[in-house]
Amino acid sequence: MVFSSPLFLFLFLPLVLLGTLLLPRQARNGFLLVASLGFYAWGEPYHYWLMVVSILLNWAAGLYLAPAGTCPRGSDDASRKWLLGLTLAANLGLLLHYKYFNFLLANANELAGALGYAPLLIQEEAVHLPIGISFFTFQGMSYLLDVYRGHSAPQRNPFRVGLYISLFPQLIAGPIVRYEDVAREMEHRQVSLDGWAYGIQRFILGLGKKVLLANTLGALADQVMALPIAEMSPGIAWLGIICYTLQIYFDFSGYSDMAIGLGAMFGFKFPENFDYPYISQSIQEFWRRWHITLSTWFRDYLYIPLGGNRRGPFRTYFNLFAVFTLCGIWHGASWNFLIWGLYYSVFLILERAFLGALLKRIWRPIRHLYALVVVMVGWVFFRIEELPQALRYLQAMVGGNAADQVLHTASQYLHGELIGALVLGALFATPVANVQFRRLCQLGQTRLAPQVIAFAMLTGVFLLSVLQAAVSTYNPFIYFRF
Repeated sequence: MVFSSPLFLFLFLPLVLLGTLLLPRQARNGFLLVASLGFYAWGEPYHYWLMVVSILLNWAAGLYLAPAGTCPRGSDDASRKWLLGLTLAANLGLLLHYKYFNFLLANANELAGALGYAPLLIQEEAVHLPIGISFFTFQGMSYLLDVYRGHSAPQRNPFRVGLYISLFPQLIAGPIVRYEDVAREMEHRQVSLDGWAYGIQRFILGLGKKVLLANTLGALADQVMALPIAEMSPGIAWLGIICYTLQIYFDFSGYSDMAIGLGAMFGFKFPENFDYPYISQSIQEFWRRWHITLSTWFRDYLYIPLGGNRRGPFRTYFNLFAVFTLCGIWHGASWNFLIWGLYYSVFLILERAFLGALLKRIWRPIRHLYALVVVMVGWVFFRIEELPQALRYLQAMVGGNAADQVLHTASQYLHGELIGALVLGALFATPVANVQFRRLCQLGQTRLAPQVIAFAMLTGVFLLSVLQAAVSTYNPFIYFRF
């Protein structure tokens, strides 16, 4: 049940909002927990119990992970280290089994065959990947680590840990929320008219990003990626990856906007997850702007504990290599995701070594072009599952196909709706249009005309999005597989 589906928009969300308003404050957390678990069970009817296991495991371990003296149940350091290691291993074990078992087994069987041995194991049915397991696993682990470090007090109420891990607005695709960011709000949050107004505005803008831009651009990207690569002209290859570049941004950032908006309606303030990443002038800047909560998670729980940049340049390079290797694998169980992570680690190491200083002396538009090209080449590895196909696609982008074999050109696939989506996508991927709209909304607080204009724009975006979602069968969500 995605946020852009009619079932969510016109049944689930109104019922949950109505229940939140009508129930007394002390009952809202319980109601929201039941709604969140129901939301997850609807989308994941066979493996919803994993969510319950994650909640109970992390709640129980958290009671004993607090430093001694800070909590009645606080344990000594040796016991805490063992318990932390075991519970982190349990969390990662679930993730490893459900997300990576198929990949590891397939490669092990392939290696065994190459060495002349029989397959290690033949599966009749692949292990199912539960929706959102990467996100709720990382949230559970961050809770344990923050309690262990003394940054957060352990929560004795299992239902509040359950609400933190299962909270449906950010459950499926983030933002990845820290427990300390919502702990106080679970007890003292206010459901206000201002929160509703901001939340509705943010939700509608995210809905428009997803349905009107990401879906339109994604349909063309899918169409191009399905073509025989040997028959592509450079223009159609570039058009396909440009559409995918905009699709994945508006799909994911649109979903994050909707999550932040929903959180505001329920009295929660979720962290921002995107900050116009495509205006970046370096890859370091790109990763400060793209999927911010994931980058922050890896920084705080892996990069800094490994030593960060405090132990000399070579250790820093190793840490970057390790972090982005794991970042690539986190996104999916395939060699291409691993290559995607390694690809970014190379550019981050080069920028830290010498390329970053060189970029500062280059004309700004060239820096911007460099970052965009690196990112789009990276999306080729991210989008195309097989490495040989990805390399052939890159070859097509630089004109490597024989001219007499080219059957598909960009002009054959351009049409008015796509051109409009490309123009709007390029515009809304920068702060320009968004800043102007926020100014209009601010003026609307004191003047009638801007208020009417802003209301009309939001209403139009909502109606167009609902109409498009109702008539179209194309409504994918890229990050469901993560």
